[in-house]
Order: sequence, then C-alpha cells, then structure tokens
Amino acid sequence: MHSRRSADLAGRSPAVSRDIPVLFDCPLAPHHKLIGQWVAARTPGSQSLTRPEARRHIERVFSEAVHDVLGAIDMVDLRTVVLHGHDHGPPAIAIICDSLGQLDLGWIETGDAPIRWRAAIYKALGETLRRALPIFGYDDLFEEVSMYYWEGETDDESARQSMIDMYGPDEIENSEMTLPSTMNARRPEWMISANAARPSRLPARLRQLLSELHDAHDALAQSPRELNAWDYDIETVFEYVPGIEECATLPPLTLVPFDQFARELDDVGRHGMEMGFMDFCGLCPLPDADRIDNWFATLRAGARFLACAQALLQFDPARK
Repeated sequence: MHSRRSADLAGRSPAVSRDIPVLFDCPLAPHHKLIGQWVAARTPGSQSLTRPEARRHIERVFSEAVHDVLGAIDMVDLRTVVLHGHDHGPPAIAIICDSLGQLDLGWIETGDAPIRWRAAIYKALGETLRRALPIFGYDDLFEEVSMYYWEGETDDESARQSMIDMYGPDEIENSEMTLPSTMNARRPEWMISANAARPSRLPARLRQLLSELHDAHDALAQSPRELNAWDYDIETVFEYVPGIEECATLPPLTLVPFDQFARELDDVGRHGMEMGFMDFCGLCPLPDADRIDNWFATLRAGARFLACAQALLQFDPARK
C-alpha cells in the first residue's frame, strides 16, 4: 500500500478514525457545554483553554460555587452530581444525601430541657425537614412496620391475629413479637406531638429560631418545582439513573431514635442496606444555561432552610 503524500494534507484537518479512542482530547460532553456557558458568563475576559483544561475549569468553578452555598451545612453530608440526559434529554443536576441512619438530634434527645420544649422542636423538624432531605419519621416507620409485621393492621387484636395466621399460635405465644401498643409505648415523651408546647410558650431565642425555620421552609416551598434544586419527580429519576428502581423507596435518614427502635429500623431498612436507599434530595433537568442561576437561587434557599434546622439542633436552651 502506498501512503498519500503529506502535501495532500495541506489546508485540511486530519481526521482520526472513530475506532481509535482519543481520550486525551475528547469533545466536551453536553453537561460540560451547558455549565461551561454559565461559567463563561461569570468569567471576566477571555482565555484559550485546551479541552481537558476547559473541563477542569468548568468543574472547579461549578464545584466552588456549590461549596460556597452548602459548605456551612454539616448536619448531613450532601453532594451534587451532574447527570447525562438519555435519548437527547438535557443534563440534570442532582443533590444526593450521603448520610445514613438517625439524624443527630442533639439536646432534643439527650438534653435536660423541658419535655414540652423538646417535643415542640422535634415536631417542627418532623413537619418540615422532608422538604429538603430524604428522611422519615415515626409515623412512616409505624406504617412500614405494620406492613412488615402485621399485614397492615394497626390495632393489637388484629395484629396478633395476623401473626397467628402467619406463624401459628404456638410460635406467637413463645415469642416477643412487637404489637402496635408496645411499639407506641416505647416512644420517649419528646416524640409525642401532644406534648409539644405552643411557640408562644417557648423561650425567646428558641421561639425566634423556630420562626426562622418556618419562614425558610415556606420560602423554599414557594420555589417553582421545575427549577427547584430540592425537588424531583420519581419517574424523572428513573430516566436519568437506570436501575435505581431496584433501590428501597425508604429514605436513608430518619428522625426515629435507634436506642428505642433498633429492631424495627433494622428490619424495615434491610432492603435499603442491601440494594441502596432513595437518597435524592432533588433532581433538576436544565435544558439551557440560563436556568442555572435559578437553580442556584433555590439551592441557596434550601441551604438557608437547613442552616435554620441546624441552628435549632445546635442550640440547647437548658445550657447556661
């Protein structure tokens, strides 16, 4: 075979066969192009970058911007992931919670403050935190346990009959199986909503922190869903992360204390420990770069909300 003369290449760009992976200089992926437009708008002046340099620059600027927003949140471990769109869909940014198990409740669980104060803050966290975090409370656990132990029954007599039907009367009589009433009886007083003090009966500083939590929660709730960094549609998650439907639907975080409910939490969490939990805080498809600033606006709103929850957990009103 005769190779062509080099003169034949004059004025042309030599092409490399697609069969040869040019890993050192592959084209920018769609998510790099999308976020790259946002980065370019934020970067004064112009500079010439190779593709690998451009990728590193885009990733660094975006990561630093996210860290500036989330860096002060240490009550949970959060990270962002940029996902490819399938079937020509747009890239998406996901917030993932890497924390697993019981949220550290601090003074609510271990402090000496009055029960009514502790119950009020615990109730508020249970009503609000799921706006931003994949987390479940006692009512969710009870529902899961009801299906797991008692075929969905919630009163003692029906639950006992359900277990007799499943295991036989002799097995039930000689076991220590949980019944609904015995499970409920293990709740500490601060877990019971009826024990919660009204906000007006709380100390001034605690009342202020609680008000800030609710204000931040309401502000986050008002964000448009299609631009909200802390929201997602489960079908959209399935589209961007194939195979995740095998994961447990149970969230990875809980407000239920392990000291009182270790057995129940271990039982209902077994699938998640084996196959993974649904650990998304949010997933937001971004069809154009103009929406990234809106995404960051909701990211900051969620960070403010979590900072308020964190402040409540770190403040012990009984400590002088």
